[in-house]
Amino acid sequence: MARKRKGIRLNGWLAIDKPLGMTSTQVVGRCRWLTHAQKTGHGGTLDPLATGILPIAFGEATKTIPFIMEARKSYDFTVTFGEARASDDAEGEVTATSDIRPSRSEILAILPRFTGRISQIPPAFSAIKIDGKRAYALARAGEAPVMKSREVDIYSLDLLSCDGQTASFRAVCGKGTYIRSLARDMARDLATVGYVSGLRRTRVGAFGLDESISLEKLEELGHSAPPEEWILPVVTVLGDIPALAVTEDEAVLLSHGQPLSLRDSVSAGEVIRVMTGTRLVALCKSEITSEGQILKPVRVFNI
Repeated sequence: MARKRKGIRLNGWLAIDKPLGMTSTQVVGRCRWLTHAQKTGHGGTLDPLATGILPIAFGEATKTIPFIMEARKSYDFTVTFGEARASDDAEGEVTATSDIRPSRSEILAILPRFTGRISQIPPAFSAIKIDGKRAYALARAGEAPVMKSREVDIYSLDLLSCDGQTASFRAVCGKGTYIRSLARDMARDLATVGYVSGLRRTRVGAFGLDESISLEKLEELGHSAPPEEWILPVVTVLGDIPALAVTEDEAVLLSHGQPLSLRDSVSAGEVIRVMTGTRLVALCKSEITSEGQILKPVRVFNI
């Protein structure tokens, strides 16, 4: 007999406004402790020196984490010019200096070169695995991890302000983008050096600051309000996936892993979000068989 999992059974998402100085893992642990949830996870790591949106998944929502990882993200960040840091943020030691400070017009001139699909090398102090070890662990041990270039998508990049020493930007980007690398490379393109001295994630997919809650507020609510009042539905991260309504009997079949004949044609291989009323039943893929088109469940939700 399987051992019963301890804690409260929560299903859904919570957008935490992560405070400065905490790791994403520490925030997840804090949320688990405050909610007494059985199962938790997060949708996209934030560095300790970064603040802002950290989506926390509870229960069945953990099955949808890959979808939030693919979502667009928005950041507000500040670059300090004149110093390069080992970690490309304020935490690392100074590795180079420069007297060159770019002007506003010079900064504006390079922004198109960092918009669209670009190549960037992740920071040495990152969670990327190299031969089974985290790059930051190798870097902290004094080794020089070889970081491979990768292509990332920068959908927009805007200059918000500059004062000669620092410049603030807003970026909307895709999966795998390192803002620290973006800042480092922009500084190099301006014939100087620089690092990220402030970083705030303002949106991850459907989760923005307006939908977020601080850990301090979460602690207050944890002692007074039912969790259901501030946990967002599992389907919050699945808004871009086509939905199909089914009957309760059809939902039972899918919940048991059984395929379902399709009444309406959909694109072969397309992921479909199957609902009965407002309840998420499963994520399915369509297949063409000799007997017609069917839906096969690839992820079933126990909600």
